[in-house]
Parts: sequence; structure tokens; C-alpha cells
Amino acid sequence: MSIISQAYHQKIKEKALELGFSDVGYATIERLSEDESRLKKWLDNNYQAGMGYMNNHFDKRVDPSLLVDGAKSIISVLLNYKPQEEQRDKEAPKLARYAYGKDYHFVIKDKLQELFNFIKEEIYPSLEGRVFTDSAPVLDRAWAARAGLGWIGKNTNLIHKKLGSYTLIGELISNLELEPDQAIKEACGGCQRCIDACPTNALVAPYQLDANKCISYLTIEHRDELPEAMKGQFNNWAFGCDICQEACPWNWKARPTKEESFTPHPELLSLTKEDWHNMDESYFKELFRKSAVKRTKYAGLKRNLRFLD
Repeated sequence: MSIISQAYHQKIKEKALELGFSDVGYATIERLSEDESRLKKWLDNNYQAGMGYMNNHFDKRVDPSLLVDGAKSIISVLLNYKPQEEQRDKEAPKLARYAYGKDYHFVIKDKLQELFNFIKEEIYPSLEGRVFTDSAPVLDRAWAARAGLGWIGKNTNLIHKKLGSYTLIGELISNLELEPDQAIKEACGGCQRCIDACPTNALVAPYQLDANKCISYLTIEHRDELPEAMKGQFNNWAFGCDICQEACPWNWKARPTKEESFTPHPELLSLTKEDWHNMDESYFKELFRKSAVKRTKYAGLKRNLRFLD
């Protein structure tokens, strides 16, 4: 490990936690050979469904040195988003918990940029790199696992021993050399509650997700009408789905987030089933003005609501 990283290895982590991240770890840049094989098989099986962009930049996905010139390490961060409160009307259409508050892309990128500036100003003036969160061809979960932040569970989510899987992932890829953290062993054991719980059988095998059958994909990314053959299987999820996470024992005792940006709009959690179905476009824009729900647009949300009837 270089003199710079020996002196400031811990200081960077402390700053990341000070900025509000829930955990942080380091990994050395290298080609992800095992993940490369798994990704190729996943694409060959057409499990990416309509997400054609997953076929793009294959080499960059498995080798970040092609994405960021001179890259030597990845700082992976997690941000807990488990809410303090849930939706109150048990009959109301359901929203994935990550979308309760402000769009995480902005929250995490802003914090990562602050971390980048801190390292450049206080530690390593020659720092060059980029920050990412689910916005570029980076295998977020694979790098977080390599950085010792958890393991990839049978539901394909990253699972942290204390935070469970209700976490969002970001990266700072740079030319700073850092001693890598140790990966931890997978701890799912013989449990397959997530697989058994999925109502559409999207988890076709442990660690394999077919997006063609995934409620999250269908209610957010899918642009056409929803498949009639799956009607009645969505368990009232109107945007995203947390079923496989709700089934996971590692989430049962996970602590709620402290991130204020994830506080829901004051009216969101009290919406009734009738409120959701009567929602007009102006109210949609106000309610989800800073939310990731905007991705599905008003027309997409109305399509999903009709499908649930």
C-alpha cells in the first residue's frame, strides 16, 4: 500500500460516514472474470428483457479501467433507505421503498462528489476519477461485494449483515491506490425464502433473475402494455416490488435509515386506494417531483394501476 493510502485509508472512510453513507469499502481495479461469464450467460438467456442498454459496453462493465483512464481502485459506498414508516392503507397500491423519498441518484452522487472533493483537497491533489450510482456500465453489486460490503444473495440483491438489502450503491472510481478490503462469505445458507416468495417466478434459480417476469422491471422499465397472462400476480405493486426483500431474514431486524432526503412527501404514506386511482397528472407531478417514480411517468403509473384492478 502506498504511503498516501496508509496515512489516509481510514480518514476517507470516516469522511464517507460523516457524509451520511451507511458503509464504505475499497476494491482494486481488475477485470471481473467470473462476473463476466455470469453476465454473458444472463444476456444470452435474454433475461435483460427490454433493457437493451445492458447489451452495450460489455467490456466496460467487466473492466472499469476502460471506463475511467488510469483507474486503480474503487471506493464503494452503501446508503440505507429502509423507511421509518410504511404506507398506511393496506389496500392501497404499493410503492417500492427506495422510491419513498428523493431520487437516490441525486442524493448519492452529491455525497460522492463531496467525498471526491475532500480526497482531492485534503489527501491526494492528483486525484482523477468519476462518481457513479446506477447510471453507467458498472457492476455495482459485484464491486460492493469485493469491497467487503456484503454478498450477492439468491435474490440477486447485495445483502449487508447489519443493513440487509435495503441499501443503494455508489462508486468513486479513481487513480488513487488503496489497500482493498476483504470480501465476506455468502451467508444465505440453505434459505430460499426469496425464491419461494416471488409470485411471478422471476427468480428462475438461485442468483438468477429473469427480468421478463420481474414486477420491478415490468412496472418501471417496460414500456408496452403489461402481459395479461400475469394479471393477478403483482400483489398490488404499482411501482417496483420488495417481495423478495420482505421475505429475506436479513432484512427483518435491519435498522431504518437516518437519511433525511429519503423522508417521504407528507401525503404519500397516507394515500388510500381511492386516492391512487383518482390521482391526476398535476398531483402526480407534485407528489413525485423529486422522486424516482417519475421514471415511469404518469401514463406508466396509470397503466400499472389499471392492471391491478
